[in-house]
Amino acid sequence: MSQLIGRPLPRLVSLLLLFAAMLTATVTTQFVTATEAHADGCYTWSRALSQGMTGADVKQLQIRVAGYPGYGAHLATDGEFGPATKAAVQRFQTAYGLVSDGVAGDATFNKIYALQDDDCTPIHFTYAELDDGCGGSGYDGGPLGEAATKANALQTMWQLEAMRHAMGDQALNVTSGFRSTPCNNSVGGASNSQHLYGRAADLVGSHSLCALAKQARNHGFGGILGPGYPGHNDHTHLDIRTTNFWDAPTCGI
Repeated sequence: MSQLIGRPLPRLVSLLLLFAAMLTATVTTQFVTATEAHADGCYTWSRALSQGMTGADVKQLQIRVAGYPGYGAHLATDGEFGPATKAAVQRFQTAYGLVSDGVAGDATFNKIYALQDDDCTPIHFTYAELDDGCGGSGYDGGPLGEAATKANALQTMWQLEAMRHAMGDQALNVTSGFRSTPCNNSVGGASNSQHLYGRAADLVGSHSLCALAKQARNHGFGGILGPGYPGHNDHTHLDIRTTNFWDAPTCGI
């Protein structure tokens, strides 16, 4: 018995320690893998983003949190993660029950992935919904090229998604979005209408028009026109211009 204790035991202990270390490494690896953000059909972030960082991935994040700039403010989608972007990320995180630290990591990205379709539009809005309000199709025929117009429409939709969520996830119905120049002329739109650039949406919905106009002030919409403004008694107009022009006299705006 003494020989068994004196010689074989150290080797046995070494083997047991080695096995324990391998098991710990395996469990740790499985844990890390399980929390990584999954690949997405639209866009996949490959790093956590925080204040001070720059890049195309920051811009992609900014587009998706553009509806959380704070009352009367607007978030620049310039690829630079500054204090305004951090604050917008924090508001997004709070809105969806995440840790509100202003750092876009796996939890934030996974929530965005759950909110978007494979063409990058938020799940409750589509390019077709914000298409030519005169029965046309596509995003050509305006002052900008098709790609730039669609990019504007995409940001408009993400700001609408933020507003929709804040209003209890009840439907916001778009009656007019992008308009080609002939379409805009046919409906009597202003010659410099934001609809021409893919930056605007006219809404009706389960909420009152005044409720829509008032809530929009929190989600980065610079243009808000509603009841009491000429030609806007049957809808609320929202656009993503970066200066504020709010006029809905019936609503006290």
